[in-house]
Amino acid sequence: MTLRIADENRVRTLTLDRPDALNAFNEELYDATAEALLDAAADPDVAVVLLTGEGRAFSAGTDLLEMHKIATDPEFVRGKHGFIGLVDALVDFPKPLVCAVNGLGLGIGATILGFADLSFMSTSARLKCPFTSLGVAPEAASSYLFPQLVGRQDAAWALLSAEWISAEEAHAMGLVWRLCAPEDLLAEARRHAEVLARRPISSLVAVKRTMVEPHRQAIREARERENAAFAELMGGPANLEALTAFAEGREPDFTALPPGW
Repeated sequence: MTLRIADENRVRTLTLDRPDALNAFNEELYDATAEALLDAAADPDVAVVLLTGEGRAFSAGTDLLEMHKIATDPEFVRGKHGFIGLVDALVDFPKPLVCAVNGLGLGIGATILGFADLSFMSTSARLKCPFTSLGVAPEAASSYLFPQLVGRQDAAWALLSAEWISAEEAHAMGLVWRLCAPEDLLAEARRHAEVLARRPISSLVAVKRTMVEPHRQAIREARERENAAFAELMGGPANLEALTAFAEGREPDFTALPPGW
């Protein structure tokens, strides 16, 4: 099992449960999370979804060992939904989504916050958007959502630098709403989720729709640009060096790449 699902007081809690892999998303977890969001969207007894992680990570992003297989093995069998299907489910999710960032969040473990309606973060957690260190492009409409959420310069640093962002920095820039002591995080996130869950679901859906609808076209266009750039860069010299270095347990060396890479 890669995802735990629990219902209480009209809040459905989704817990990413690959702690040995820092809750990195492989195809199985992408599929399970996308299916869980689709099910929650359709379930009339679910008002709010709360997303968190098991262990010391929220999510380490895409499973890089599996990503290396995808990049190098043309016969690799992809999942039903995969990364794109999960983002589709996030874009279309009609109910409040609350994230409780309990630990490390990389890649989709950070960019998913662009789709959260409320984000809580442990003071011991850290975030990273590692795209340039992997030789790829942004994902999940983060090139649009992050500037909207935190402003251009904070978004530029997060997406261009591939540096760690502390909980305090994430809160100061507006990437998360509230910081919590690690032992209080889930209870505090749940308390707020249950406040929302006591409201009429029809009203929650209407409020979220009116907030999100003006941005849908821009999100769609951002995803198209990102997907095109990602497809161009994935499997290229920089990306292969990054993935090979990860598999070999060393830092990537981009200095020997061909000019322009």
